[in-house]
Amino acid sequence: MANNEDTLMREVEEELRRERMEQLWKTYGSYFLAAAVALVMAVAGYKFYQSQQLAAANSAGQAYEEAIALIDEKKPDEARKALADITKNAPDGYQALARLRLAALEAEAGEKAKAAVLYEELASSSNADPLLKSFAKLQAASLKIGEAGFTEVENRLNDLAADASPWRAAARELIALAAFKAGKHDVARRSLEQILADRTAPNDVRERAQVIMAEIISAELANAAGQAPKADGAPKTETPAEAAPSSAPAQTK
Repeated sequence: MANNEDTLMREVEEELRRERMEQLWKTYGSYFLAAAVALVMAVAGYKFYQSQQLAAANSAGQAYEEAIALIDEKKPDEARKALADITKNAPDGYQALARLRLAALEAEAGEKAKAAVLYEELASSSNADPLLKSFAKLQAASLKIGEAGFTEVENRLNDLAADASPWRAAARELIALAAFKAGKHDVARRSLEQILADRTAPNDVRERAQVIMAEIISAELANAAGQAPKADGAPKTETPAEAAPSSAPAQTK
């Protein structure tokens, strides 16, 4: 008897559930259907977007390789045109790479103003990779050495010369070079010492830092020799460095 009652209760519960589902479907079935259609369309749209992005990336990658091949074939004008097209139509990553390569081409051709514009555009882009943006900023600053004042060059490079920057060695080298050209040997020396103390600095940067340091030391020695007293005993005018000889050894290390 108990089993029959249990069976009956289950049948009643199942019937009630069925009736509730039918009622829910009658009331909300159209909403469920619309939601399902929307979900399917959203998934299909996303898949289509992914396929379009992949196709665009593949096309841009091939175009970029062809542009680089034109450079290798010594066809700079054709390469410029190909790279310029990529900067306008390709996905963000390839646009940035093409702009960097195009700027380098202009710089190599002596078109420093055009190169600077391209580097500045990339450095200020909101869509480009931060690493590429900071590299463009570094290159733009390098074009200013010898043309802009030392303060402008230093201000452009200060952030890139920070310890956390991946470009710190190159930025410090440029600061040292700009300072050396401006006659600011103490500033140049500080930047060079940072490079030489940085074990992660590239070997070629360290080697150039040593060359600049040697130039600074040579200039200081020549200057010191020029300030030596004359043989006829003429009075000597002391420079600030000569007035404080105890600081000289630290400056020549």
